[in-house]
Amino acid sequence: MPGTPPTRFVYLGPEGTFAEQALRTVPAAEHGTRTPARSVGEALESVRAGDADAALVPLENSIGGAVGVTLDELAEGQPLVITREVILPVEFVLGARPGVTLASIRSVAAHPQASTQCRGWLRTYLPDATVVDVLSNGAAAAGAAGSEYDAAICAPIGATRHRLAVLADKIADHTDAVTRFALLSRPGPPPPPTGDDVTSLAVYIAHDRVGALLSVLMELAVRGVNLTRIESRPTGEALGRYVFFLDCTGHVADVRLGEALQGLRRVCADVRFLGSYPRHRWADGAGDRPVPAPAGLSDADYLDAAAWLARLRVGELS
Repeated sequence: MPGTPPTRFVYLGPEGTFAEQALRTVPAAEHGTRTPARSVGEALESVRAGDADAALVPLENSIGGAVGVTLDELAEGQPLVITREVILPVEFVLGARPGVTLASIRSVAAHPQASTQCRGWLRTYLPDATVVDVLSNGAAAAGAAGSEYDAAICAPIGATRHRLAVLADKIADHTDAVTRFALLSRPGPPPPPTGDDVTSLAVYIAHDRVGALLSVLMELAVRGVNLTRIESRPTGEALGRYVFFLDCTGHVADVRLGEALQGLRRVCADVRFLGSYPRHRWADGAGDRPVPAPAGLSDADYLDAAAWLARLRVGELS
């Protein structure tokens, strides 16, 4: 039923990863079922098939960049929409079975991205240890708990779930690294505007038109819509054919963003709406604030201009 809160959640597994940790910040997920999926594609297909109400998958990382497989899934197949974003600090810990000391560690299990982000710490504190690549942070924690490895680089939730002692925390070389996750559902009415929202789009430009990408950007710029992110991914059709993923400030219900979307519909080969949803809110109030509209480009200005034009069309010149 439209408007019914989701109760069945799926996330990129396995258990004990940052994705599970991020999902548990969503209040409804704490009271619903949470099922790990083996891949981003499997998570999203379970929503498309109606086996789950919502899926939480990674969208981008401040160090590693965009998660290509998620963008590809959003551009293809039956449409899904983002209803919420979660931005989670990436705080890796070194976990080991109780009794294991730092000096005794000879092997460390880690996902390749995790070991890359902790390279400096490993070089300083475990220069002689062998780092073994595993499929996920959860698998690393499970391997250490099962005595397959001496220790694991994992998420805090993974160490807790597998009862590992934390020998060191916040070991990433970039202490301010974050991962942005998206909660996706089947299409329906977007959450109501909050005044601090994000709208995501997948835009296919007309490749036979000179300045096609510039015309896309101009539809946003002339209406004072702030573009906060742009990523390109190959469409698979031919070399040089790309789909562009855009994040804009504002909500589809906003007048100026609505006009921008109409403009994009006119000048683009295709536009896929990926959702309007609240911007992530940090508990301490930190983070970027929305960029205000330039003078003359607020929703109030648009409404005033539309009312003025309506009066002109019926002969009222005052």
